Amino acid sequence: MQLQVAIDRLTLTDATALAQQLDGKTDIIEMGTSLVKDYGYQGIVAMRTAIQHSQLLVDLKTIDEGAYEFRQGFKAGADILTVMGAASEATLAAVYAVTQETGKTMMIDLMETSIEKQRQIAGFPQAIYCLHHSTDRQDKMAPDSTVAAFHEQFPDLAHLAIAGGIDQTGAAALTAQKLTDIVIVGSAITKSADPVAAAEEMMEVVHK
Repeated sequence: MQLQVAIDRLTLTDATALAQQLDGKTDIIEMGTSLVKDYGYQGIVAMRTAIQHSQLLVDLKTIDEGAYEFRQGFKAGADILTVMGAASEATLAAVYAVTQETGKTMMIDLMETSIEKQRQIAGFPQAIYCLHHSTDRQDKMAPDSTVAAFHEQFPDLAHLAIAGGIDQTGAAALTAQKLTDIVIVGSAITKSADPVAAAEEMMEVVHK
């Protein structure tokens, strides 16, 4: 399993500084949607410049204009880009084509999608499907139970990620379960007193 650390709601200066600190200390560094909206294309370029060893995921949350947004995101330096599962099948097909053409990776964010919609969009074998618990929701997610239920419905999907309030306990349960490719952690690392130490500790959990 890989660790993805999400950087969000910072100035670009602070975000790139944190990215430099975490570079090589985690498998994937995420440029969160708030940073994309605040700083745009040039912000992606700045994050790419700061990151030399970890992969860079840019959380575009594309829902339309898919081919254009993905071409621009990959051109700016992203290794992985996100598209919303709620997007049309045409948009998903368009970004998948760009991803395959460029040799990069797409992540489909399944936030608030129905099981019916998930069945409609389950035909992208190289995509990462991300189970994503909204930060605006007040309830908590049991990550291993969420993954188990999804895997029961979609046993043939090869690449799975999960995000939403995951701590070391949740990450350990996912590691033991062996069904998840990427665990995504945000504030549990980035808002800790020592983000580098927190990332290193989480890496030990997810790489067991």
